[in-house]
Amino acid sequence: MTTACVFCRIVAGQAPADVIREWEDVIAIRPLHPVTPGHVLVIPHTHVPDVGERPLVSARAMACAAELAADLAAVNVITSKGSAATQTVAHLHLHIVPRTAGDALSLPWTSQQHTAG
Repeated sequence: MTTACVFCRIVAGQAPADVIREWEDVIAIRPLHPVTPGHVLVIPHTHVPDVGERPLVSARAMACAAELAADLAAVNVITSKGSAATQTVAHLHLHIVPRTAGDALSLPWTSQQHTAG
């Protein structure tokens, strides 16, 4: 745990959070600013800076995210590595973002932005 990390403080019970589910080693919380109804963050208890570190921790967080996503008809499961990829907290976390047709949520990329190369 690092005291400078908000997610470490949440996991330790030292910062408030709306916990929706907890496993032995992973926690799921509602973000402060959800982008769709039901948006959840899945956070491992272990401080891991991003998905590129400690693959087993990343895999465990993804397994928990999959449990939450299983009953949703449409969902984005998103994680980022590095500020250029929109990562704002240096503690691995996955966004579970329920989707509905016409919800108007734009992701940081679209198929029109992709160029074959």
